[in-house]
Amino acid sequence: MSSFPLRSRAPRSRTLGQLAGEIGADVPTLGSSIEIRGMAPLDRAGEGDLGLLSSASYVHMASESMASALLVSRSLVAEAGDALAAGPGRTPRPVLVVDDAHVAMRRILELLFPELPPEPGIHPTAVVHPTAMLGNQVQVGPYAVIEEDVRIGNRTRIGAHVVVGAGAELGDAVTLLPQVVIYPGVRIGNHVTLHSGVRVGVDGFGYVYEEGSHRHIPHVGGCRIEDDVEIGANCCIDRGSIGDSRIGAGARLDNLVHLGHNTVVGAGTMLAAQVGSAGSARIGRGVVAGGQVGIGGHLVVGDGARLAGQAGIISDVSAGETVMGFPARPRMEFLRSAAATQKVPGLLREMRSLRARVEELESDRGVEGSK
Repeated sequence: MSSFPLRSRAPRSRTLGQLAGEIGADVPTLGSSIEIRGMAPLDRAGEGDLGLLSSASYVHMASESMASALLVSRSLVAEAGDALAAGPGRTPRPVLVVDDAHVAMRRILELLFPELPPEPGIHPTAVVHPTAMLGNQVQVGPYAVIEEDVRIGNRTRIGAHVVVGAGAELGDAVTLLPQVVIYPGVRIGNHVTLHSGVRVGVDGFGYVYEEGSHRHIPHVGGCRIEDDVEIGANCCIDRGSIGDSRIGAGARLDNLVHLGHNTVVGAGTMLAAQVGSAGSARIGRGVVAGGQVGIGGHLVVGDGARLAGQAGIISDVSAGETVMGFPARPRMEFLRSAAATQKVPGLLREMRSLRARVEELESDRGVEGSK
């Protein structure tokens, strides 16, 4: 029993013509029978690779790429021109033209490297409590621990050294990669993926100062992760102190995200690496937060808001608003302020020059007055 690859390591090669038909690309005018075994950046692609050209920034690399064929966004065809028509040595080269090369890339990679089905069974070193209920085709890896009264749905994969705490519930087709820890009572929906090292349902950073010391508040709330959520490696999701923390359906969390107790994340929200929210923050639906954004406790970030990397959120953000900087401000206000800041050194030099001139004039006036 593997401790998973989740996808085939060996590519399921296809001809360029087959790929065109399967992803809805324009039929290539040449090279339909070329075998494609993988995808690679233009500067690293070789024989059997499909080179990705999705940005005008890389057009200059296309003509020198050793890729057997190119995958190109339709909007770049005219700009790329001769760079598409011929590779090194001006040899004609096939091109797959699609509406969006990144969307097509995802589909192609799924075809070349398909997801592997679970390997049902319980590894002999795993510990499964007799009251735990496991669905059909569940895979439990080496040294995993599944405690009492756990409920696990069909086709779920439990990786090596995973711990699923008492009373936790996991839906269908959940994937817990090695060393994930699910604390007691956590509820996880269907088609959820938690990458290595994730901790869900941890007690929050909740204390009261009493009798000369910080005393921990019991965290008796829960933590709920809805369907189709993916959480990156080493994220920590605190449980509620009273009431639940919740991550909405379709949310995506990058590595090293921390969500404090009672935080609510709306459906379809994306949080980049090292985003942190203090307790009881409310992050709306479809929000995008760049890396290292910090969100203060008890604040509300409205649906569809955009939080630029390293923004410090110290007040509510309206729905659809884009904010930047610390303290976070509306985008245009921040940019105007940043532009003005760039002028400060010059203004200081000018001020010093003017001050010197004023002092010189006053000195001259004093000399004239004494005559």
